[in-house]
Amino acid sequence: MLYYLFEYLNRTMDIPGTGVFQYITFRSAMAFILSLLLSTIYGKRVVGFLRRQQIGETVRELGLAGQNEKAGTPTMGGLIIIFATLIPVVLFTKLLNIYIVLLIVTTLWMGTIGFIDDYIKIFKKDKQGLKGIFKVFGQVGLGLIVGTVLYFHPSVNIRTDTARGDIFNQTSETVIKAAPVYEKSTATTIPFFKNNEFDYAELLAWTGEGYENWAWLIFIPIVIFIITAVSNGANLTDGIDGLAAGTSAISVLALGIFTFVSGNLVLSNYLDIMYIPNSGEMTVFISAFVGALIGFLWYNSYPASVFMGDTGSLTIGGVIAVLAIAVRKELLIPLLCGVFLVENFSVVLQVAYFKYTKKRFGEGRRIFLMAPLHHHYQKKGYHESKIVTRFWIVAIMLAILSIVTLKLR
Repeated sequence: MLYYLFEYLNRTMDIPGTGVFQYITFRSAMAFILSLLLSTIYGKRVVGFLRRQQIGETVRELGLAGQNEKAGTPTMGGLIIIFATLIPVVLFTKLLNIYIVLLIVTTLWMGTIGFIDDYIKIFKKDKQGLKGIFKVFGQVGLGLIVGTVLYFHPSVNIRTDTARGDIFNQTSETVIKAAPVYEKSTATTIPFFKNNEFDYAELLAWTGEGYENWAWLIFIPIVIFIITAVSNGANLTDGIDGLAAGTSAISVLALGIFTFVSGNLVLSNYLDIMYIPNSGEMTVFISAFVGALIGFLWYNSYPASVFMGDTGSLTIGGVIAVLAIAVRKELLIPLLCGVFLVENFSVVLQVAYFKYTKKRFGEGRRIFLMAPLHHHYQKKGYHESKIVTRFWIVAIMLAILSIVTLKLR
Protein backbone atom coordinates (compact mmCIF):
# COMPACT_ATOMS: atom_id res chain seq x y z
CA MET A 1 0.00 0.00 0.00
CA LEU A 2 2.81 2.40 0.80
CA TYR A 3 4.22 1.88 -2.69
CA TYR A 4 1.04 3.20 -4.29
CA LEU A 5 0.76 6.05 -1.79
CA PHE A 6 4.30 7.29 -2.36
CA GLU A 7 3.99 6.78 -6.11
CA TYR A 8 0.94 9.06 -6.05
CA LEU A 9 2.73 11.67 -3.91
CA ASN A 10 5.76 11.57 -6.17
CA ARG A 11 3.64 11.94 -9.30
CA THR A 12 1.28 14.66 -8.11
CA MET A 13 3.24 16.69 -5.53
CA ASP A 14 6.85 15.93 -6.40
CA ILE A 15 7.80 15.65 -2.73
CA PRO A 16 11.54 14.97 -2.32
CA GLY A 17 12.32 11.41 -1.21
CA THR A 18 9.02 9.86 -2.28
CA GLY A 19 10.57 8.45 -5.44
CA VAL A 20 12.75 6.07 -3.42
CA PHE A 21 9.82 3.66 -3.18
CA GLN A 22 10.21 2.93 -6.88
CA TYR A 23 13.37 0.96 -6.13
CA ILE A 24 13.06 -2.75 -5.33
CA THR A 25 16.28 -2.63 -3.32
CA PHE A 26 14.93 0.04 -0.95
CA ARG A 27 11.59 -1.68 -0.46
CA SER A 28 13.31 -5.03 0.06
CA ALA A 29 15.51 -3.56 2.78
CA MET A 30 12.51 -1.98 4.51
CA ALA A 31 10.51 -5.22 4.28
CA PHE A 32 13.40 -7.18 5.81
CA ILE A 33 13.84 -4.76 8.71
CA LEU A 34 10.12 -4.60 9.48
CA SER A 35 9.62 -8.37 9.33
CA LEU A 36 12.66 -8.92 11.55
CA LEU A 37 11.33 -6.45 14.11
CA LEU A 38 7.83 -7.92 14.00
CA SER A 39 9.00 -11.51 14.44
CA THR A 40 11.41 -10.71 17.28
CA ILE A 41 9.41 -8.10 19.21
CA TYR A 42 5.85 -9.29 18.73
CA GLY A 43 6.90 -12.93 18.47
CA LYS A 44 7.32 -12.92 22.24
CA ARG A 45 3.66 -12.00 22.64
CA VAL A 46 2.60 -14.79 20.28
CA VAL A 47 4.70 -17.31 22.20
CA GLY A 48 3.18 -16.10 25.47
CA PHE A 49 -0.33 -16.37 24.05
CA LEU A 50 0.30 -19.93 22.82
CA ARG A 51 1.69 -20.89 26.21
CA ARG A 52 -1.30 -19.40 28.08
CA GLN A 53 -3.68 -21.27 25.80
CA GLN A 54 -1.71 -24.44 26.48
CA ILE A 55 -1.10 -24.97 22.79
CA GLY A 56 1.84 -27.26 23.48
CA GLU A 57 3.62 -29.94 21.52
CA THR A 58 2.89 -33.58 22.35
CA VAL A 59 6.23 -35.28 21.89
CA ARG A 60 6.27 -38.93 20.83
CA GLU A 61 8.60 -41.26 22.68
CA LEU A 62 11.49 -41.76 20.29
CA GLY A 63 14.22 -42.60 22.77
CA LEU A 64 16.17 -39.40 22.11
CA ALA A 65 18.16 -37.53 24.74
CA GLY A 66 16.36 -34.46 26.07
CA GLN A 67 13.23 -35.28 24.10
CA ASN A 68 10.82 -35.41 27.04
CA GLU A 69 11.95 -31.95 28.12
CA LYS A 70 10.31 -30.55 24.99
CA ALA A 71 6.84 -31.83 25.87
CA GLY A 72 4.49 -28.90 26.31
CA THR A 73 6.62 -26.43 24.31
CA PRO A 74 4.23 -24.10 22.44
CA THR A 75 3.67 -24.98 18.80
CA MET A 76 1.90 -23.26 15.87
CA GLY A 77 4.77 -20.76 15.93
CA GLY A 78 4.51 -20.67 12.15
CA LEU A 79 1.92 -17.96 12.76
CA ILE A 80 4.82 -15.66 13.66
CA ILE A 81 6.44 -16.33 10.29
CA ILE A 82 3.18 -15.81 8.38
CA PHE A 83 2.18 -12.53 10.00
CA ALA A 84 5.73 -11.12 10.05
CA THR A 85 5.90 -11.83 6.31
CA LEU A 86 2.49 -10.66 5.15
CA ILE A 87 2.42 -7.31 6.97
CA PRO A 88 5.59 -5.95 5.26
CA VAL A 89 4.46 -7.51 1.96
CA VAL A 90 1.16 -5.63 2.11
CA LEU A 91 2.98 -2.40 2.95
CA PHE A 92 5.94 -2.48 0.56
CA THR A 93 5.08 -4.56 -2.52
CA LYS A 94 3.07 -3.84 -5.63
CA LEU A 95 0.02 -5.80 -4.53
CA LEU A 96 -1.34 -5.96 -8.08
CA ASN A 97 1.72 -7.90 -9.24
CA ILE A 98 0.58 -11.41 -10.17
CA TYR A 99 3.62 -13.05 -8.58
CA ILE A 100 2.97 -11.30 -5.27
CA VAL A 101 -0.68 -12.37 -5.41
CA LEU A 102 0.38 -15.99 -5.95
CA LEU A 103 2.84 -15.87 -3.05
CA ILE A 104 0.25 -14.37 -0.69
CA VAL A 105 -2.24 -17.07 -1.72
CA THR A 106 0.43 -19.74 -1.20
CA THR A 107 1.29 -18.44 2.27
CA LEU A 108 -2.33 -18.34 3.41
CA TRP A 109 -3.29 -21.62 1.71
CA MET A 110 -0.45 -23.73 3.08
CA GLY A 111 -0.61 -21.93 6.43
CA THR A 112 -4.28 -22.89 6.72
CA ILE A 113 -3.58 -26.55 5.93
CA GLY A 114 -0.80 -26.61 8.50
CA PHE A 115 -2.96 -24.80 11.07
CA ILE A 116 -5.75 -27.38 10.68
CA ASP A 117 -3.21 -30.17 11.08
CA ASP A 118 -1.78 -28.63 14.27
CA TYR A 119 -5.26 -27.90 15.61
CA ILE A 120 -6.31 -31.53 15.26
CA LYS A 121 -3.12 -32.73 16.96
CA ILE A 122 -3.46 -30.36 19.91
CA PHE A 123 -7.15 -29.90 20.56
CA LYS A 124 -8.50 -33.19 19.22
CA LYS A 125 -5.64 -35.11 20.84
CA ASP A 126 -4.99 -36.95 17.59
CA LYS A 127 -1.24 -37.38 17.09
CA GLN A 128 -1.74 -38.14 13.39
CA GLY A 129 -3.28 -34.74 12.78
CA LEU A 130 -4.92 -34.03 9.44
CA LYS A 131 -5.16 -37.21 7.40
CA GLY A 132 -2.50 -37.48 4.73
CA ILE A 133 -5.02 -37.67 1.90
CA PHE A 134 -6.47 -34.28 2.85
CA LYS A 135 -3.00 -32.74 3.04
CA VAL A 136 -2.26 -34.03 -0.43
CA PHE A 137 -5.58 -32.69 -1.72
CA GLY A 138 -4.65 -29.29 -0.32
CA GLN A 139 -1.19 -29.36 -1.90
CA VAL A 140 -2.59 -30.54 -5.24
CA GLY A 141 -5.22 -27.79 -5.09
CA LEU A 142 -2.56 -25.12 -4.60
CA GLY A 143 -0.44 -26.63 -7.36
CA LEU A 144 -3.43 -26.53 -9.69
CA ILE A 145 -4.02 -22.85 -8.93
CA VAL A 146 -0.35 -21.86 -9.27
CA GLY A 147 0.21 -23.89 -12.44
CA THR A 148 -2.94 -22.56 -14.10
CA VAL A 149 -2.16 -18.93 -13.28
CA LEU A 150 1.49 -19.16 -14.35
CA TYR A 151 0.46 -20.72 -17.65
CA PHE A 152 -2.63 -18.74 -18.60
CA HIS A 153 -2.28 -15.33 -16.92
CA PRO A 154 -1.43 -12.62 -19.51
CA SER A 155 1.11 -10.92 -17.19
CA VAL A 156 3.31 -14.01 -16.93
CA ASN A 157 5.76 -13.84 -19.84
CA ILE A 158 9.43 -14.34 -20.52
CA ARG A 159 11.79 -12.80 -23.03
CA THR A 160 12.27 -15.48 -25.67
CA ASP A 161 14.32 -13.83 -28.41
CA THR A 162 17.53 -15.75 -28.94
CA ALA A 163 19.68 -12.60 -29.02
CA ARG A 164 18.89 -10.92 -25.73
CA GLY A 165 21.47 -8.23 -26.28
CA ASP A 166 22.26 -6.20 -29.35
CA ILE A 167 22.81 -8.04 -32.62
CA PHE A 168 26.18 -7.46 -34.28
CA ASN A 169 26.03 -7.29 -38.05
CA GLN A 170 29.37 -8.66 -39.28
CA THR A 171 28.90 -7.35 -42.82
CA SER A 172 28.38 -3.71 -41.96
CA GLU A 173 30.17 -3.88 -38.60
CA THR A 174 27.28 -2.09 -36.93
CA VAL A 175 25.19 -2.89 -33.92
CA ILE A 176 21.53 -3.51 -34.57
CA LYS A 177 19.12 -3.08 -31.71
CA ALA A 178 17.16 -6.30 -31.36
CA ALA A 179 13.48 -5.86 -30.65
CA PRO A 180 12.64 -7.81 -27.49
CA VAL A 181 10.09 -10.57 -27.82
CA TYR A 182 7.87 -11.40 -24.84
CA GLU A 183 5.50 -14.32 -24.97
CA LYS A 184 3.93 -17.17 -23.03
CA SER A 185 6.36 -20.00 -22.53
CA THR A 186 6.86 -23.12 -20.45
CA ALA A 187 10.63 -22.87 -20.77
CA THR A 188 12.77 -23.52 -17.73
CA THR A 189 16.47 -23.44 -16.85
CA ILE A 190 18.71 -26.49 -16.83
CA PRO A 191 21.65 -25.84 -14.48
CA PHE A 192 25.29 -26.42 -15.52
CA PHE A 193 24.55 -26.32 -19.27
CA LYS A 194 25.54 -23.52 -21.65
CA ASN A 195 22.42 -23.49 -23.78
CA ASN A 196 20.41 -24.20 -20.69
CA GLU A 197 16.78 -23.59 -21.56
CA PHE A 198 14.34 -26.44 -21.92
CA ASP A 199 10.70 -26.08 -22.88
CA TYR A 200 8.33 -28.56 -21.26
CA ALA A 201 6.22 -28.32 -24.41
CA GLU A 202 8.93 -30.27 -26.26
CA LEU A 203 7.80 -33.37 -24.37
CA LEU A 204 4.67 -33.26 -26.53
CA ALA A 205 6.47 -32.74 -29.86
CA TRP A 206 5.69 -36.33 -30.86
CA THR A 207 1.97 -35.43 -31.06
CA GLY A 208 2.55 -33.31 -34.16
CA GLU A 209 1.87 -29.74 -35.22
CA GLY A 210 0.33 -27.43 -32.64
CA TYR A 211 1.68 -29.36 -29.69
CA GLU A 212 2.64 -26.07 -27.97
CA ASN A 213 -1.05 -25.39 -27.31
CA TRP A 214 -1.22 -28.41 -25.02
CA ALA A 215 1.89 -27.64 -22.96
CA TRP A 216 -0.27 -27.00 -19.89
CA LEU A 217 -0.93 -30.76 -19.73
CA ILE A 218 2.74 -31.19 -18.82
CA PHE A 219 3.41 -27.93 -16.99
CA ILE A 220 0.58 -27.99 -14.44
CA PRO A 221 1.24 -31.58 -13.19
CA ILE A 222 4.93 -30.69 -12.82
CA VAL A 223 3.99 -27.67 -10.69
CA ILE A 224 1.70 -29.85 -8.56
CA PHE A 225 4.46 -32.43 -8.03
CA ILE A 226 7.08 -29.82 -7.06
CA ILE A 227 4.83 -28.03 -4.57
CA THR A 228 3.80 -31.32 -2.95
CA ALA A 229 7.36 -32.65 -2.76
CA VAL A 230 9.01 -29.49 -1.42
CA SER A 231 6.32 -28.77 1.18
CA ASN A 232 6.58 -32.36 2.48
CA GLY A 233 10.38 -32.07 2.50
CA ALA A 234 10.24 -28.94 4.65
CA ASN A 235 7.77 -30.68 6.94
CA LEU A 236 10.13 -33.63 7.51
CA THR A 237 13.09 -31.31 8.13
CA ASP A 238 11.26 -29.61 10.98
CA GLY A 239 12.39 -32.07 13.63
CA ILE A 240 14.94 -30.32 15.84
CA ASP A 241 15.32 -26.75 17.08
CA GLY A 242 16.23 -24.24 14.39
CA LEU A 243 16.85 -26.74 11.59
CA ALA A 244 13.97 -26.00 9.23
CA ALA A 245 13.93 -22.23 9.79
CA GLY A 246 17.68 -21.83 9.33
CA THR A 247 18.11 -23.98 6.24
CA SER A 248 14.99 -22.44 4.68
CA ALA A 249 16.25 -18.88 5.23
CA ILE A 250 19.47 -19.78 3.40
CA SER A 251 17.62 -21.33 0.44
CA VAL A 252 15.13 -18.47 0.18
CA LEU A 253 17.93 -15.90 0.29
CA ALA A 254 19.57 -17.61 -2.70
CA LEU A 255 16.24 -17.55 -4.53
CA GLY A 256 16.12 -13.80 -3.81
CA ILE A 257 19.27 -13.35 -5.89
CA PHE A 258 17.69 -15.29 -8.74
CA THR A 259 14.48 -13.25 -8.66
CA PHE A 260 16.40 -9.98 -8.58
CA VAL A 261 18.61 -10.74 -11.59
CA SER A 262 15.80 -12.43 -13.55
CA GLY A 263 13.59 -9.37 -13.08
CA ASN A 264 16.33 -6.92 -14.06
CA LEU A 265 16.77 -6.43 -17.81
CA VAL A 266 20.40 -5.30 -17.59
CA LEU A 267 21.57 -8.07 -15.24
CA SER A 268 19.68 -10.83 -17.04
CA ASN A 269 21.18 -9.59 -20.31
CA TYR A 270 24.68 -9.62 -18.87
CA LEU A 271 24.29 -13.07 -17.32
CA ASP A 272 22.51 -14.40 -20.43
CA ILE A 273 19.55 -15.75 -18.49
CA MET A 274 15.82 -15.44 -18.96
CA TYR A 275 14.40 -12.00 -18.36
CA ILE A 276 11.05 -12.44 -16.62
CA PRO A 277 9.14 -9.14 -16.52
CA ASN A 278 7.71 -8.18 -13.11
CA SER A 279 9.41 -11.09 -11.34
CA GLY A 280 11.84 -8.79 -9.55
CA GLU A 281 9.00 -7.74 -7.26
CA MET A 282 9.25 -11.13 -5.59
CA THR A 283 12.54 -9.93 -4.09
CA VAL A 284 10.55 -7.74 -1.70
CA PHE A 285 8.46 -10.74 -0.60
CA ILE A 286 11.61 -12.82 -0.16
CA SER A 287 13.22 -10.14 1.99
CA ALA A 288 10.19 -10.09 4.27
CA PHE A 289 10.13 -13.89 4.40
CA VAL A 290 13.83 -14.17 5.25
CA GLY A 291 13.46 -11.53 7.95
CA ALA A 292 10.55 -13.45 9.44
CA LEU A 293 12.50 -16.73 9.42
CA ILE A 294 15.56 -15.18 11.05
CA GLY A 295 13.39 -13.46 13.64
CA PHE A 296 11.63 -16.74 14.35
CA LEU A 297 15.01 -18.31 15.09
CA TRP A 298 15.24 -15.93 18.06
CA TYR A 299 12.68 -18.17 19.76
CA ASN A 300 13.23 -21.43 17.86
CA SER A 301 16.99 -21.82 18.39
CA TYR A 302 18.07 -24.40 20.96
CA PRO A 303 16.47 -24.73 23.44
CA ALA A 304 13.34 -23.75 21.53
CA SER A 305 10.73 -21.57 23.20
CA VAL A 306 8.30 -22.38 20.40
CA PHE A 307 7.97 -24.84 17.50
CA MET A 308 6.76 -23.74 14.09
CA GLY A 309 4.50 -26.79 13.68
CA ASP A 310 3.00 -27.73 10.33
CA THR A 311 1.61 -24.19 10.23
CA GLY A 312 5.14 -23.01 9.50
CA SER A 313 6.83 -25.96 7.79
CA LEU A 314 4.16 -26.49 5.12
CA THR A 315 4.08 -22.75 4.44
CA ILE A 316 7.86 -22.62 4.05
CA GLY A 317 7.90 -25.53 1.60
CA GLY A 318 5.04 -24.11 -0.45
CA VAL A 319 6.63 -20.66 -0.72
CA ILE A 320 10.04 -22.05 -1.74
CA ALA A 321 8.44 -24.22 -4.43
CA VAL A 322 6.36 -21.38 -5.91
CA LEU A 323 9.35 -19.01 -5.91
CA ALA A 324 11.53 -21.53 -7.74
CA ILE A 325 8.83 -22.30 -10.31
CA ALA A 326 7.99 -18.63 -10.92
CA VAL A 327 11.61 -17.72 -11.58
CA ARG A 328 12.09 -20.84 -13.75
CA LYS A 329 14.71 -22.40 -11.45
CA GLU A 330 12.71 -25.40 -10.26
CA LEU A 331 15.29 -27.86 -11.64
CA LEU A 332 17.74 -26.35 -9.15
CA ILE A 333 15.59 -27.40 -6.19
CA PRO A 334 17.39 -30.75 -5.63
CA LEU A 335 20.63 -28.78 -5.26
CA LEU A 336 19.35 -25.63 -3.57
CA CYS A 337 17.12 -27.56 -1.17
CA GLY A 338 19.50 -30.47 -0.84
CA VAL A 339 18.88 -30.71 2.91
CA PHE A 340 15.14 -31.19 2.29
CA LEU A 341 15.91 -33.77 -0.40
CA VAL A 342 18.24 -35.82 1.81
CA GLU A 343 15.79 -35.72 4.71
CA ASN A 344 13.00 -36.92 2.42
CA PHE A 345 15.18 -39.55 0.77
CA SER A 346 16.35 -40.93 4.11
CA VAL A 347 12.74 -41.64 5.09
CA VAL A 348 11.93 -43.25 1.72
CA LEU A 349 15.07 -45.43 1.89
CA GLN A 350 14.41 -46.42 5.48
CA VAL A 351 10.82 -47.46 4.86
CA ALA A 352 11.55 -49.23 1.57
CA TYR A 353 14.51 -51.17 2.99
CA PHE A 354 12.58 -52.11 6.12
CA LYS A 355 9.69 -53.51 4.07
CA TYR A 356 12.03 -55.32 1.67
CA THR A 357 14.06 -57.02 4.42
CA LYS A 358 10.96 -57.93 6.38
CA LYS A 359 9.52 -59.66 3.33
CA ARG A 360 12.76 -61.41 2.42
CA PHE A 361 14.29 -62.23 5.82
CA GLY A 362 11.25 -62.21 8.06
CA GLU A 363 12.46 -59.23 10.06
CA GLY A 364 12.72 -55.59 9.16
CA ARG A 365 16.19 -54.05 9.02
CA ARG A 366 17.19 -50.39 8.96
CA ILE A 367 19.78 -48.36 7.09
CA PHE A 368 19.75 -45.48 9.56
CA LEU A 369 19.40 -45.63 13.33
CA MET A 370 16.33 -43.46 12.84
CA ALA A 371 14.82 -41.39 10.01
CA PRO A 372 14.69 -38.54 9.02
CA LEU A 373 18.45 -38.17 8.89
CA HIS A 374 18.79 -35.61 11.70
CA HIS A 375 17.39 -38.18 14.15
CA HIS A 376 20.05 -40.65 12.99
CA TYR A 377 22.76 -38.26 14.19
CA GLN A 378 20.88 -37.67 17.44
CA LYS A 379 20.90 -41.43 18.01
CA LYS A 380 24.65 -41.42 17.42
CA GLY A 381 25.03 -38.98 20.29
CA TYR A 382 25.48 -35.66 18.50
CA HIS A 383 24.01 -32.62 20.26
CA GLU A 384 21.12 -30.86 18.52
CA SER A 385 23.08 -27.62 18.16
CA LYS A 386 25.96 -29.39 16.43
CA ILE A 387 23.62 -31.16 14.00
CA VAL A 388 21.76 -27.96 13.16
CA THR A 389 24.94 -25.93 12.68
CA ARG A 390 26.44 -28.52 10.36
CA PHE A 391 23.22 -28.77 8.35
CA TRP A 392 23.27 -24.97 8.03
CA ILE A 393 26.84 -25.10 6.73
CA VAL A 394 25.82 -27.70 4.15
CA ALA A 395 22.82 -25.52 3.16
CA ILE A 396 25.13 -22.51 2.70
CA MET A 397 27.48 -24.49 0.45
CA LEU A 398 24.55 -25.74 -1.63
CA ALA A 399 23.13 -22.21 -1.91
CA ILE A 400 26.48 -20.83 -3.09
CA LEU A 401 26.84 -23.61 -5.65
CA SER A 402 23.31 -22.87 -6.87
CA ILE A 403 24.12 -19.18 -7.30
CA VAL A 404 27.34 -20.05 -9.12
CA THR A 405 25.26 -21.82 -11.80
CA LEU A 406 24.46 -18.34 -13.11
CA LYS A 407 27.96 -18.35 -14.64
CA LEU A 408 29.11 -21.97 -14.32
CA ARG A 409 27.83 -23.59 -17.50
